[in-house]
Amino acid sequence: MIKIEDLSKTFTLHNQAGVVIPVMKDAELQVVRGECVGLIGASGAGKSTLMRMVYGNYLAGSGRIYVDGLDVVQAEPREILALRRETLGYVSQFLRVVPRVATLDVVAEPLLVLGIELEEARETARGLLTRLRIPERLWALSPTSFSGGEQQRVNIARGFAHDYPALLLDEPTASLDAANRDTVLCLIEEAKARGAAIIGIFHDEAARNRVCDRQVDVSVFTPRAA
Repeated sequence: MIKIEDLSKTFTLHNQAGVVIPVMKDAELQVVRGECVGLIGASGAGKSTLMRMVYGNYLAGSGRIYVDGLDVVQAEPREILALRRETLGYVSQFLRVVPRVATLDVVAEPLLVLGIELEEARETARGLLTRLRIPERLWALSPTSFSGGEQQRVNIARGFAHDYPALLLDEPTASLDAANRDTVLCLIEEAKARGAAIIGIFHDEAARNRVCDRQVDVSVFTPRAA
């Protein structure tokens, strides 16, 4: 479902005389349906960079990234947008939404853009917000005014609203209390059971051990100084 081949990435520091920093070289990874792979490695090893390349936020220097047969590296912008809409979900650490949109509709949006009827999409959103313990009195408010933990749970609900065949999860259990942490892990397990291919970053070792089928240390893809 997700296949990475010979992937490399550099960053150019334009404000520092164009210095080129190699951050990843010859990365290889394959994730099959129903599998969750945890990315590990020290801070700066390239875990988030790898996920952002899979999602198409960062352009790879070379190599291939296949998601359900589409090479993200070579894909047109419209193809990447369609991939994100239908196939590839991404739960980041931060909620980015249009202000003044109600929380219920923020969570329902991934379904609405797929043509799901409004009430059906909202019903799915209600179920997820309830599971993640967002009080009903907040559903009509914009989540931009919520606490950090509440925003994180709204972000998770939004990310799991559609049954994406592939998911990228960036610290989905960070800063959650025990009950909500368990709910998120259950959502991941349910996604695996329906066949989703998942790449995740989990600094919570117990959470990683519970949901990940294997772990990949991305530091092995870090270019070494000559």
